[in-house]
Amino acid sequence: MDKTLSEADVCYQIIDPALKEAGWTRKQVRREYAITAGRIVVRGKLVARGKSKFADYLLSYKPGLPLAIIEAKKASLPRGSGMQQALSYAEMLNVPFVFTSNGDGFLFHDRTGMSPQPETFLANDALPSPEDLWARYLVWRQLENAPKDGLDAITRPSYFKAGGKSPRYYQQVAINRTLEAIAKGQRRCLLTMATGTGKTYTAFNIIWKLWKSDMVERVLFLADRNILVDQAMLNDFDPFGKSMAKLTRKMVDADSGRVQTAYEIYLALYQAIAGGEGRDAIYDKFTPDFFDLIVIDECHRGSARDDSAWREILEYFEPAIQLGLTATPKETKYVSNIDYFGEPVYRYSLKQGIEDGFLAPFKVVRIDLDIDQGGWTPDEGEKDDLGQSIEERTFNLKDIDRSIVFPERTRIVAEKIAAFLHGTNPMHKTIVFCENIAHAERMRQALMNTPLNRGLVKAEPKYVMRITGDDKEGKAQLENFISPKRDYPVIAVTSKLMTTGVDAQTCHLIVLDRSIGSMTEFKQIVGRGTRLRPDYGKEFFTIMDFRRATELFADPDWDGPPIQIYKPGNDDDVVPPPPPDPPDDSDSPILVDPLLPPGGVGPRDEPPGGGEGGGDDERVVYVVGRQKVAVQRERVQYYGPDGTLITESLRDYTRRAVGDAYTSLDGFLRRWTESERKQAIVEELADHGVLLEAVGDLVGKEYDPFDLICHVAFDQPPLTRKERANQVKKRDVFTKYGEEARAVLEALLDKYADQGIVSIEQMGILKVDPFSDIGTPVEIVRLFGGKRGYKEALGELEQALYKGSA
Repeated sequence: MDKTLSEADVCYQIIDPALKEAGWTRKQVRREYAITAGRIVVRGKLVARGKSKFADYLLSYKPGLPLAIIEAKKASLPRGSGMQQALSYAEMLNVPFVFTSNGDGFLFHDRTGMSPQPETFLANDALPSPEDLWARYLVWRQLENAPKDGLDAITRPSYFKAGGKSPRYYQQVAINRTLEAIAKGQRRCLLTMATGTGKTYTAFNIIWKLWKSDMVERVLFLADRNILVDQAMLNDFDPFGKSMAKLTRKMVDADSGRVQTAYEIYLALYQAIAGGEGRDAIYDKFTPDFFDLIVIDECHRGSARDDSAWREILEYFEPAIQLGLTATPKETKYVSNIDYFGEPVYRYSLKQGIEDGFLAPFKVVRIDLDIDQGGWTPDEGEKDDLGQSIEERTFNLKDIDRSIVFPERTRIVAEKIAAFLHGTNPMHKTIVFCENIAHAERMRQALMNTPLNRGLVKAEPKYVMRITGDDKEGKAQLENFISPKRDYPVIAVTSKLMTTGVDAQTCHLIVLDRSIGSMTEFKQIVGRGTRLRPDYGKEFFTIMDFRRATELFADPDWDGPPIQIYKPGNDDDVVPPPPPDPPDDSDSPILVDPLLPPGGVGPRDEPPGGGEGGGDDERVVYVVGRQKVAVQRERVQYYGPDGTLITESLRDYTRRAVGDAYTSLDGFLRRWTESERKQAIVEELADHGVLLEAVGDLVGKEYDPFDLICHVAFDQPPLTRKERANQVKKRDVFTKYGEEARAVLEALLDKYADQGIVSIEQMGILKVDPFSDIGTPVEIVRLFGGKRGYKEALGELEQALYKGSA
């Protein structure tokens, strides 16, 4: 075989004919199938998108039912050189069969465990057919005895409208895993997918395929927020058309008590059909076997508890297949999703969504106030602003804005929020989570009155709105807040109403000024910011934490690390600057909250009940307006590999990331010298999270990527671009070239000094001044004897620039 064949040649000349001979059709073969979108990397104010992962070939039995991956390599590489990469893709896609090829046959890896050995060699004319792999797939997934309608649902394509969206890889895996579980007879299923990853869209396709295959005829979709039901009907569920209806009391005949049964797809607010508070239930107007499938959105909010209203509904419709959807599986000593539904058939985490580039990464601005850290104790006999005798005890963080109010603290929090927005964009949508409705109202007033906001509030009073369960005006603005096309409200102040089910796509800032009692609630709140909308400038979001929730609820396996954690001091800009080097004594992580009482409710235990109440009408609330409050400390932190919080500056992060890529200075120098394109090294480091432009903001804009890396990562003294260019000019190293060619090289040195090494590597540089005065790009290249000679001269120039360093 010709060992000079490129990867493209191997695909065109060998793999494509082999697939055709094995019976794979054009519809079954996808070339360069994009798996991920590429992780968004944020350093300071800079944002870059990493490389996406893609498979050279994805082979599917039917659309959306992948069976195999083929990874192609050029002929000069070993046949199995792409196998490890392909296996990682296969695991992501839930694909059992993997092939690699350099043109000289195929290396076949069978992940099912049914072959005598995992990897075997296959000749180019021995690729298995689609039917062969499908038969093996059925055995692997234990589906060989599945009913016909179950297999029909599995093999039926997902819904697709011309110009519309198709399932992402993880959504397709979730659909297939759920349908396979149902086909094998599983009656209760749980899907765990992070907020913003398309649970409703995934559920729609599961319902659609089951409904179209006649495996189910009538479906009930339950949610606990009207907006969730309405959004589903208007968006993802729209293809059901006239077969779909919202189940309300209007569908029950007042005289006979009978409910309308003409529809096949019902969507309902569970509170509206459960009854209670003097109202009759609706769900029991149907016979227990009326619905074939029930889907419970945000199932962590009710179905997990034995005594919940959702459980009453689910147990009444016990014959139906039941599918729970949640971003936060609830597992505490009080409640359990897994106890009811069983282990999730599929999990897709926030961490994975961020890694894949489908969800927004996040920063953390952590602000510690002195009164929160040390608590507050009244003097003996002290009275509050209302003349009430204050209880003689220490009030700590869990008491603030519940049992005791410090107006000065509320003012400072409001000012910090306003300062952050005006330092970034005052029109960025923001959600402020408060302790209760009374606290939310105080915060609304403080945000209205803070000097930075007064002009905006005067122009539009809806700039700040309280959106809580008791306020009709506020709730009426909820849809305007979540709409990317509506400017107002900008700041939504809430308590519990917006913790879940609010699709705030363009929310840039989430403020935590409430004590959070559970991991579930924390994740739901954070989920309000995870959606990406680059078309609206939303590529990451920020959590501003006044209650230390980001320390209490760190869960690296699920959530992934924040981009940055920043603690501004009392007089510091609240917008994170390029982070400073850490002080010597600030690297000890805080892993527990000393303000939580022993035996109290911890971060993983949430007692039953809750809801959005005022919180002030059942206890004495003290107001202490004379108390001064100040910001206590500042530091920049990241999550370490083991999930603990460590203090680390941008300089330290860069040093560590470069060290991961290049184990020594010699290794980096060798790679830099041998690389024909220095941009390739810059891109490699970006994949490791190193944005050299951000490092340049820290060290100096006048330095080349080479000097930034050597200085920050390996403690080498840097030279500016101008200094390097002048050294080359003094050595007069281009005497072998003619006068015009030397003029080109000197102009390239000037461009390097001004713009850097990456700019002069691009041929387009020859189209601009002063090169356009010398000649066209073709004429300039001829001065060096052709393109090859020009590249050799450019290589000599680069060697001269870095002579002595390497």
